[in-house]
Amino acid sequence: MSLSERGPSSRGPWRLAFLLLALPLSGCFQPLYGEASHPGVAADMRAIAVAPIKDRIGHYLGNDLITDLNGTGVNPEPKYRLTVTVTTSTGTPTVTSQLQVANAATVTGNATYTLTPAGGGDALLTGTATSVAVYDRTDQLFSDLRAQRDTEIKLAKSLAEEIELRVAAWLSEPK
Repeated sequence: MSLSERGPSSRGPWRLAFLLLALPLSGCFQPLYGEASHPGVAADMRAIAVAPIKDRIGHYLGNDLITDLNGTGVNPEPKYRLTVTVTTSTGTPTVTSQLQVANAATVTGNATYTLTPAGGGDALLTGTATSVAVYDRTDQLFSDLRAQRDTEIKLAKSLAEEIELRVAAWLSEPK
């Protein structure tokens, strides 16, 4: 009798054995910038004040940064100030041959950020985060605008995650 003839019930003991062997290893994984491996990083990240960012994508990016850095709802005394400027560009790489209009658009976002002490002083960390997102364009104005806005939201989220990761890496380094 082959394995396929036995049916799914004969594979059950092997699955159970595998799960029982894997269970002790599940506690071995820790977040990269977690509190256990880098004490104080989470508190330092919550103590970053994000300066207002211009434009609509800046609004989304600022909200994402505030949530990612301090999603607790508690506002501790700021130790650092994060200043971000965003530039975007849109390209239309494909054009339909009959209508001579672009049927897709690529939005590129560059966010230049600077982390400084809250009281002022020299920059502690500077950098540029870049992200790209694509959306389909249509002849319908509302649909096109909504797709563009959804792409800006995705772009802002991606930039916020990249900035958060770089700031966390810098904060976790020994000073």
